[in-house]
Amino acid sequence: MDRFGLIGHPLAGSGSPALFAKAYGGRWPYDLIEGADFEDSWQKFLDGYRAINITAPFKELAFAKVGDGVDASCREIGAINIAVKTPEGVRGYNSDFLGVRKVLLDEGFGTGQVALVVGFGGAGKAAAAAAKSIGMDVVICNRTRRTPDIRPLDELPALLGVADLLIYTLAFPIPEIEMPDQAGHDGGLSLPTPIGNLAVLEANYRTPCLQDCGFRYIPGLRWLEAQALTGYPLMTGVAPCGETATFRK
Repeated sequence: MDRFGLIGHPLAGSGSPALFAKAYGGRWPYDLIEGADFEDSWQKFLDGYRAINITAPFKELAFAKVGDGVDASCREIGAINIAVKTPEGVRGYNSDFLGVRKVLLDEGFGTGQVALVVGFGGAGKAAAAAAKSIGMDVVICNRTRRTPDIRPLDELPALLGVADLLIYTLAFPIPEIEMPDQAGHDGGLSLPTPIGNLAVLEANYRTPCLQDCGFRYIPGLRWLEAQALTGYPLMTGVAPCGETATFRK
């Protein structure tokens, strides 16, 4: 029987097994392949699994391991989170990219609009590449400025004034975005006006911090669902519960 799984460290609390089981009704086993050593985890994949998901801190290492077998959309990102055995060797894909792209297209975003990506780790790089792939202009804000094109976080309030979409990939609120306190005072984002029809897509679905922003909000669960709908067929060759499946209930 085909087996699937997830490599990374740590994996405690991962929702991937439950998501995969719901996607396919328990048709195939899905394991958490826990281990801090990438080479050991990768060998376990090669020895016993048809395809795997990959999470931190192994995405870049897996990208290098697959080499020429990575999908073209992954090259700008420099990371994969899916590895699949094929007759031609191991192929690598990035469902962060595929998931964001699906959400953006489903929400009607495209050419001529501006996406402001906050955070430039793996999710931020994938989101930026996805937005570019559908013709959006992309601006990146990050505390660490690895290239001159990345804008500092203190420019964030002004940049929000020209953005159509904020893609927030950090797992925590930052001072540059004023959030309500626990009592609900001073609610919402502190932004310049007018802000047009700003939408917010937040990557963090476990402990979101922008869900009460007051603007059009696209939750991280949409991103997660889109990752499953676009990524799982690459692993299994079968659409998860049909193209209209939802994993949020």
